[in-house]
Amino acid sequence: SSVTMSAVPSGPSTAATTTTTKDAFSSASSSSSAVVAKATSDSSSSSDEGSSISESPSSGTLALSSSVAQFRQRSNLSQLENYRQQLAALVDSASPSNRPHLEVVMADALSLFERFLRSRRTPLEWEKISLLPEHMICLHKDLESPPTKDTATLLSKLAVLKLNGGLGTTMGCTGPKSAVEVRNQMSFLDLTVRQIQHLNSVFQCQVPLLLMNSFNTHTETMKIVRKYTSHEVPIHLFMQNRHPRIIKDTLHTMAESIDSPKECWYPPGHGDVFPALYNSGLIDQLMAEGKEYVFISNVDNLGATVDLKILKHLEDCGAEYVMEVTNKTRADVKGGTLIEYEGKCKLLEIAQVPPKHVNEFKSVKKFKIFNTNNLWVRLDAIKRVVESGALKDMDVIVNLKTVEEQRVIQLERAAGAAIEFFKDSHGVNVPRSRFLPVKSTADLFLAQSNVYVMKNGELMLNPDRPFNTVPIIKLGPEFQNVHNYLERFNGADVRELDHLTVSGDVTFGADVILRGTVIIVANHGCRIDIPAGSILENKIISGDLRILDH
Repeated sequence: SSVTMSAVPSGPSTAATTTTTKDAFSSASSSSSAVVAKATSDSSSSSDEGSSISESPSSGTLALSSSVAQFRQRSNLSQLENYRQQLAALVDSASPSNRPHLEVVMADALSLFERFLRSRRTPLEWEKISLLPEHMICLHKDLESPPTKDTATLLSKLAVLKLNGGLGTTMGCTGPKSAVEVRNQMSFLDLTVRQIQHLNSVFQCQVPLLLMNSFNTHTETMKIVRKYTSHEVPIHLFMQNRHPRIIKDTLHTMAESIDSPKECWYPPGHGDVFPALYNSGLIDQLMAEGKEYVFISNVDNLGATVDLKILKHLEDCGAEYVMEVTNKTRADVKGGTLIEYEGKCKLLEIAQVPPKHVNEFKSVKKFKIFNTNNLWVRLDAIKRVVESGALKDMDVIVNLKTVEEQRVIQLERAAGAAIEFFKDSHGVNVPRSRFLPVKSTADLFLAQSNVYVMKNGELMLNPDRPFNTVPIIKLGPEFQNVHNYLERFNGADVRELDHLTVSGDVTFGADVILRGTVIIVANHGCRIDIPAGSILENKIISGDLRILDH
């Protein structure tokens, strides 16, 4: 067993040092400038026709100003150069030993900014969108399991990578979300290690676990994983990039030096996984160990376990990239979906959809599937697309936030958006059971309930549940904090529950049974105590109900 921790990427991209920061950004800036210039001038004659000022024909034609397109082009080039200079200043503020690594990180930030400027000028054209051909979405039920005798060999080619950059702040927790206890006093990370340990033990293989941390989670995660040193799971840590937040009004970096407070920085989305994995040096290391594939998923998706059918499919079909998708429900209407765009398989996120087409995007009838962010990718293909620079054209997500009373921009990438740069990429439509994210205490309620049973760290639908679907859970703001949620619930039998809505000052006693549809609403200033042992079936409770000890 081993636990490898690397906080600073040291792969091929950072091998060479440069004499000056100006040199480090000059090539990136010049190539970006050319792309921006092309993108902003391509449609000048058609979109800005008649926008320039000229004299009347009788006095001759004399252009007095540049067209609107030329104005935008010059503005974009100026903004790009200003941003490059700010990034160069950030690198110069670091110690000489840290500059080579930071030059790589800031070159990536510059590339994202250039893509952002370009996308503002050339947005996605809705008319070019079409549904994927049927052959580009395989059905999981049609895939074959590998023969038992071949399973160990197949697993020996696999690495598992969990995206571990998020904090548990939305549920009132501090520290990495992966440390939140989910079930039986086991955290997300505990369950992941347990799953891989079981695989390695049963099939006598060495599937390693990779954790991509952000600067928010790296230090704590390094401490946490020490408890796994005696487990049969090799663990490797690496950290994704840290980019400066951008002030919206000025497009200047919020950070003034490399030592600026944490609030001035952000991790640029899980699409950073490919360059960060490459820069860590782990791709070459894994390939030298005989690994060929990596299974990437969010650490808080309890359904994202190693699937031998998909692994066999990946090897048999020769695809470089396979995305797990599942059928949309009304709860998933904002989820990204796969489309065909200009002849390529592409991920379409709701942020890219023109406002007048948002309702069409949300339609379950038209766009029937969405991305689970469970991704299966060839390691050699990741190396190729990163080294070729193809990922510089990945779609950019513009995330607006308010930090210290300032409106800021975070430019991010989604890992699923890389699908268009890999050969023979396609989707596999998987059961809903492979998408069990825990984003809220309502999700946590389900994960902890007897709707599921746990085996070898994996959650499975309870065979005693009479339905093959999970209940809908809606909890009010009084339950959003994990601490408050745990104080208000004392366990409940929900095997026959369809829908639960709880709002207001409500607490549950022990051994409560909930069936059918149960709605409990304590009005403002009121409190409802559900007595221990209560059986509620298709009930609506509102008002005030106090149970006091005599």
